[in-house]
Amino acid sequence: MWVAAGRLAAAVLVLLAVGLLPWLTRTDPARAILHARYADREPTPSALAAIRAQTGLDEGPARVLGRWLGGLVRGDFGTSWVSGLPVRPDVLSGLGVSLTLMGVSLAVAVLLAAALSLRTLLAGARGTGAVRARAGTLAAVLAALPEFLLAAVFAAVFAVRLGWFPPLGWDGPQTAVLPALAMGVPAGALLGRLLDDALPAAFAEPWVRTNVAFGVPPARIARHALRRVLPPLLPQFGFVVVGLTGGAVAVESLFAVPGLGRTALDAALAQDLPVLQASVLVLLALGVAVGALVGVARRTLIGPALHAAAIPALRRPRLPAGPLLWGATGVLGALLAVTVVVGLLRDPLAVDAAARLASPSAAHPLGTDSLGRDVLARLGHGAARTALTAVAVGAVTLLAGLAAGLLARWTEGLREVANALPPVVSGLIVAGLLGPGAWGAAVAVAVVAWAPLAAHTAGLYEEERAAAHLESAVALGAGRAHLLTRHVLPGVLPPVLRHALLRVPALALALASLGFLGLGAEPPAPEWGRMLSENMPYVERAPWAVLAPAAALAALGALSVLAGSLRLPRRRGGGGAVRADGAVASADGRPLAEGAVR
Repeated sequence: MWVAAGRLAAAVLVLLAVGLLPWLTRTDPARAILHARYADREPTPSALAAIRAQTGLDEGPARVLGRWLGGLVRGDFGTSWVSGLPVRPDVLSGLGVSLTLMGVSLAVAVLLAAALSLRTLLAGARGTGAVRARAGTLAAVLAALPEFLLAAVFAAVFAVRLGWFPPLGWDGPQTAVLPALAMGVPAGALLGRLLDDALPAAFAEPWVRTNVAFGVPPARIARHALRRVLPPLLPQFGFVVVGLTGGAVAVESLFAVPGLGRTALDAALAQDLPVLQASVLVLLALGVAVGALVGVARRTLIGPALHAAAIPALRRPRLPAGPLLWGATGVLGALLAVTVVVGLLRDPLAVDAAARLASPSAAHPLGTDSLGRDVLARLGHGAARTALTAVAVGAVTLLAGLAAGLLARWTEGLREVANALPPVVSGLIVAGLLGPGAWGAAVAVAVVAWAPLAAHTAGLYEEERAAAHLESAVALGAGRAHLLTRHVLPGVLPPVLRHALLRVPALALALASLGFLGLGAEPPAPEWGRMLSENMPYVERAPWAVLAPAAALAALGALSVLAGSLRLPRRRGGGGAVRADGAVASADGRPLAEGAVR
């Protein structure tokens, strides 16, 4: 009942916010329509009054909202302020293109995720002992690669130089290959990292040793291990689906793909709010539908254990971090810190027209960009605007995600709405409310970035509440606070924290994308994303100007995963150690005895 009420309240709130978007922005709707239709016409009072009468804006927000909601019931999304044509055909056409591209991109992502986690899956299925996650650093580097950079590289190499695929347009299956690769590689790396991080916990459970001892084939053990770890990860799969549908605005723009994300961006830039309203509403509806399908799939995988509160908690083995891991983390962190500090000592705005696109030298260790500005200086100063802001947003979203995940019964509807809203679309809305700027970009990313962490927390929390050791603690008289801090949170916090660290590069990319679209800090302020977008046209003449910020983003991703892999010693007790309580489990990983702590 609480979940249904939360969903209903979130749906009503979203409909009101989207319907009142013309009045929530800082621009006068009539002025925006006049500018969109007649760019050279002066906004005189008589002209604005005529526009208001023509569009019905003079009736006030309440009547316009009611008319808009009535149109939605009839399937009418309104009329474009720019073209004067119905909005529905363009939006539905963009949705069809985006869904097709999403399907191909999702296939690429799933294949890459399977490849990244295959070694861990095979090692655990053979029952050779404690299993380590093996794809962390590689997956983090791939996940940190900007989609628009991959799109530009793929277009330059496979379309322009080799001529294997069309460089632009949307006409036939061959035009979907390069955009799908550019979108699918980072998404697959994220999914593969999360799956690879969860598998060692499944293979550390007693049922694996029992099945290995009885000669159960490794393929069957691997299948059960996948079924064991997939339920908490399925919400992340849903987030990836929505992101591939509406969040790939830069990729769609680079390849001239008429998808829904590009439709929303063009409408926002042209102040065509009816088209933006319809695009946002369709994306939200898609996100809610995907969330519902994910919920059904999750309940199907868990089976009766979901209703019997008998879901055993996954506990990742606490393998000690070797000197190589500590050394790699220290070296990479020191290298990135030194690069940033040296860059901060230089002027990022100094222009030397005689040294445009100069190669690396003693005067310019990382070369110069298209305007003759020092790349190292802009890289160092951009770290404060990109990396540090991403870390700060990551900390805020981690706290918000933990709180919302622990209160999943009341926040599920809001989480589904946030899941359905890509950062770029959120940025367009927030920029209209708060105006463009660094703070607006940070708020726009934070508004949606907490949802994956909340979903992860909710899934783990559900498992931890059904753990057998909680039943023992309750029998010994433990109170709610003790259960939460000593038994539940020690099992929830580590994987969610690693997830939050893994998402820091994604947050940096989201901030960079908003800056590229003009919704972040104003130029010429240095940002890593802006550096990429400014210098991509010159990638063949001056590859260093693109490689430097791309390498910084990849290093940030690798450093986040290495830091998440380190485990400091802690005292025994509570719920933190790997359980070896001998709980009898069936071959598919489900316990035969229930531990029903509600």
